[in-house]
Amino acid sequence: MDFLSDFLLRFVSQLQSPTLGFLIGGIVVASLGSRLSIPDPVYKFIVFMLLMKVGLTGGQGIRSSNLAEILLPAMFAVIMGILIVFIGRYTLCNLPKVKTEDGIATAGLFGAVSGSTLAAALTLLETQKITYEPWAAALYPFMDIPALVTAIVLASIYTKKQRDISNEYPSKQSSNADTKVKIWPIIQESLQGSALSALLLGLALGLITRPESVYESFYSPLFRGLLSVLMLIMGMEAAARLKELRQVAQWYAVYAFIAPLLHGFIAFGFGMIAHYLTNFSYGGVVILAVIAASSSDISGPPTLRAGIPSANPSAYIGASTAIGTPVAIALGIPLYIGLAQALMGGG
Repeated sequence: MDFLSDFLLRFVSQLQSPTLGFLIGGIVVASLGSRLSIPDPVYKFIVFMLLMKVGLTGGQGIRSSNLAEILLPAMFAVIMGILIVFIGRYTLCNLPKVKTEDGIATAGLFGAVSGSTLAAALTLLETQKITYEPWAAALYPFMDIPALVTAIVLASIYTKKQRDISNEYPSKQSSNADTKVKIWPIIQESLQGSALSALLLGLALGLITRPESVYESFYSPLFRGLLSVLMLIMGMEAAARLKELRQVAQWYAVYAFIAPLLHGFIAFGFGMIAHYLTNFSYGGVVILAVIAASSSDISGPPTLRAGIPSANPSAYIGASTAIGTPVAIALGIPLYIGLAQALMGGG
């Protein structure tokens, strides 16, 4: 009981953080019909600044760490990215009124990673003085890319089977051509996305150069202020996307609420295995859980639009932005941090 009460107290305290407050504030303002708007270029600049800071932190951490320590968490990140898509493929896609292509695309977006959710988690970890490996942010692409690749491959296999069924005598030549799914263009599209490009650029600069002076004087001081504005924008976007989500099956809303928490708990379990085997920190475990709970809000949607053109963006983007992201930030992050703190206190 002491463990449970301690965990609940810590969880409630996380909900009072300013980061979550700005997210909720954005939702309330937009729901009340306010005309407040943040220009898109400002939004893109804020995301770039946040991910550059996260990347620089990770690059500097990798430079001073043992690469063998990264191997197991990175492997678990890859497994989670693939597993999340398969979970969605055999749950969401089998629910009433859910088109298979839409369900796979939604699972792919929830398997991919949100840079803004990651940035919010890092801020809260630092606020709570929970230490984590600086390179933990570098787990982002290990989960993001496999999830998007898996979703597009599964969707291609499904659409190919449907074409074969609809054609009474499919030609052998066209059948063989349709079965070939080119993986590299998918990876390239993901790597060229603005979010992942900014993160990888920061990683490279942090690893190769000595950016400490500009990091301490520019990126680090601005981080929390920019994040609060980003949370406000995301709250307003979530309220706007709710209208789109009402146009598709209600099961997307159910999935978008349950899936982030489920994915995060599975990843938390993998993280604890890494903790016991390699001394992976509790903060690192939280980061692994958070990126699994997050759903891509920047690089994922354009990748899936190109890779699964038959899927309805209102379904997968609406589910992610309107429900998935708020759940991951407002419930998931406090939940995993509270659980980590309770385990730290118990250990």
